[in-house]
Amino acid sequence: MQKIILFDLDGTLIDSTDAIVSTFHHTFEKLDFDFKGTDEDIKALIGYPLDIMYQDLGISQEIVWDYVEAYKDRYKIISKQQTELLDFAREAIELAGTFARLSIVTTKTGLYSEQLLEHMNIMQHFEHVTGREHVENPKPHPEPIHRTLDLMKIKNTCDIWMIGDTELDLIAANSAGINSVGVLCGYGAEETLKEHTPYIAKNPLDAVKLIKEISQS
Repeated sequence: MQKIILFDLDGTLIDSTDAIVSTFHHTFEKLDFDFKGTDEDIKALIGYPLDIMYQDLGISQEIVWDYVEAYKDRYKIISKQQTELLDFAREAIELAGTFARLSIVTTKTGLYSEQLLEHMNIMQHFEHVTGREHVENPKPHPEPIHRTLDLMKIKNTCDIWMIGDTELDLIAANSAGINSVGVLCGYGAEETLKEHTPYIAKNPLDAVKLIKEISQS
């Protein structure tokens, strides 16, 4: 049976925490918003679309897209310098590629995600990158997964898995009717992830090994 593995990005394969947090502070200063929260408040929302993050941090819906635009302008400049692969990410991707077809499903902008993956010399392992601009409804809605599988021309007979670090990834997988593994190297708490999947791994490499073991049993 053909195997498909879909990876989330932030907290699953890459660590762009510094880039994200510093860009939020940059936009608050640029647009003169007196942010009373902390870095931890920003980190707790990583994985959600930018407009949702900003609104949860106090920006009104009427002006939220001004902040999103300012964020993107800044992020595309600094992201490569302030983003790195997580431990075992490269090994996970390489192992997964030996027995499965791979794609990325993220709430980051797809264009910038592809540039990051090219910069890290891993883009060649993935068939497609589905980002925020490619869908109307981001994770936890299943639309990004459905779109990716459509692009990959996947049939229902395939063994399909989503690997992610937040409940958004796992809820989307459940809604799309595919399997999932929650990883503990990112932003989601273990107890929260366990509410949505029976499969938990420390990092993406352990997640891929788990999928390979289950698929062969």
